[in-house]
Amino acid sequence: MLVDAHCHFDFPCFDGQRETILRDFRARQGIGLVIPGVEAATWSRVQAIATEDPMMRYCLGIHPWFVDQHSEADLERLKSMLTSRPTGCVGLGECGLDRLQGDLAAQQPWFEAQVDLAVELGLPLVIHSVRTHDEVAATLRRRTLTAPVLVHAFSGSPEQARALTEIGCYLGVGGVITYPRASKTRRAVAAVPLERLVLETDAPDMPPEGVPKGDNRPTCLPLIFKALCELRRETEANLRAQLLANVGALYGTSWEMQKS
Repeated sequence: MLVDAHCHFDFPCFDGQRETILRDFRARQGIGLVIPGVEAATWSRVQAIATEDPMMRYCLGIHPWFVDQHSEADLERLKSMLTSRPTGCVGLGECGLDRLQGDLAAQQPWFEAQVDLAVELGLPLVIHSVRTHDEVAATLRRRTLTAPVLVHAFSGSPEQARALTEIGCYLGVGGVITYPRASKTRRAVAAVPLERLVLETDAPDMPPEGVPKGDNRPTCLPLIFKALCELRRETEANLRAQLLANVGALYGTSWEMQKS
């Protein structure tokens, strides 16, 4: 039984297909997925879609790509929404840092504000980190974290993986590990404690090897699981059981197999 820990299932590219995709996902032993919120303008869309099916949960946050589209009022609105603990909401995110898109200096205060909000509310935190793993780790070390943290779509070195997991972070394992050329990240995922890993597609982005750009979806999660099985020494049954336990502990929720 597999859970997609990070999937942008609210994106318009999935309109008109969600019911079919979820049915196919269930047929592949998928039992859950989590939709991250990335900007205030789409939080209501995320909430509405996530409540359409019992296998879905969601988070709300301000993504580093969109910080310049937000104001202090949006942070207050985010705090108000999360404080009410709406049904199906399991965390804050995604937020974070991205060295390749936008101004890192402008992103940092927004990231810190959301880390502080997650600490204040005791909520799991979902982090976007692109070539900023050292900065993310340093920011987290300055806080006393009271809830789990996911560095989603991890793509870094064994050393960075170790630094993040040592401060208690979970690492999101996505399509990147299906590419043999991603040797650094494959070595990292093979070496970290299994208890720190969760599976994700980041759909529609980050397609596994052999999946055309734009065609990534939750039904691709078994491809990522297969690649992980090839990298780890654990049995497939142990991997499935531990990954399910990990994502449940991360988000503080559980999923059950639903009928197709």
